[in-house]
Amino acid sequence: MTTIKNFLNDEQGQDLIEYTLLMAFVALAAAALFLGAGGSISGIWGTTNTQLASANTAAS
Repeated sequence: MTTIKNFLNDEQGQDLIEYTLLMAFVALAAAALFLGAGGSISGIWGTTNTQLASANTAAS
């Protein structure tokens, strides 16, 4: 009976599980943020590329 009580009261691995869940949440939030910002970044690079190509043509 004492062994079962000791097992139920043992909280040695609890911190590891909490930190793992926290890291998983941060990773999912970051992935969602990057996916949402992907279209905006693509638009910015496209506009920049167009302007640089125009400047290169004008300079030639």
